[in-house]
Amino acid sequence: AAEGLVAIVSEGTTGAVVEVNSETDFVARNEQFQTFVKNVAEKATNVENTEELMAADYEGKSVQETLTNLVATIGENMSIRRMEKLSVSEGSVVGYVHNAVAPNLGKIGVLVALESSGDKAALDALGKQIAMHVAAAFPKYLKRDDVDATEMEREKNVIREAALAEGKPAEIVEKMLDGRMRKFYEEICLLDQTFVIDGETKISKLLENAEKEVGAPVTLTSYARIQLGEGIEKEEEDFAAEVAKAANG
Repeated sequence: AAEGLVAIVSEGTTGAVVEVNSETDFVARNEQFQTFVKNVAEKATNVENTEELMAADYEGKSVQETLTNLVATIGENMSIRRMEKLSVSEGSVVGYVHNAVAPNLGKIGVLVALESSGDKAALDALGKQIAMHVAAAFPKYLKRDDVDATEMEREKNVIREAALAEGKPAEIVEKMLDGRMRKFYEEICLLDQTFVIDGETKISKLLENAEKEVGAPVTLTSYARIQLGEGIEKEEEDFAAEVAKAANG
């Protein structure tokens, strides 16, 4: 089940994003399914993980029981695959849905958590822009310190070996590493990425520039990006092979 919907809920200082899978895109357009996904996302703001979400109350039954009944009613396998919840003590958690099929429902859901004591409307506008960037730029980490050490070393080794293979002296190669790693961080770290909307401002600088309009310092504390079916291998059916198999018994 790699189809379905991603839903977001952002309520002031808290937000949640949830992926609910189905077998076909047809079910994703089903009003009953859409209502269920919206309601589940609302409940996700009050729990900490998927396990707690499945056990949460849904009109007198658990979310799990309600899902089981929905599977029986619609006649297609479904699952609540994952959720993420973000909170700030002060500020805004702002959401954005890309390829929306209904309000707050679509194929990609993004949440951005901004910590600030500044103007709420200005903060929400900034958050929406950054959330749109996250949907398009697909950052893997928030900042450099978050990058997995093994991944970082692997990248350094790839750069080093490629430069040495070109015949560059070892001391020059080590100096090159700084510049090449900077580009690596600019690709995968949100705060180092270039804002897709203007194509020139780094996200870290965008936050700094926004402080004047917001009226207070702004810190991007976390983000969440869930893309429907990400990481699920879809079975590619070979129709000719199926026919041949049936013909051969």
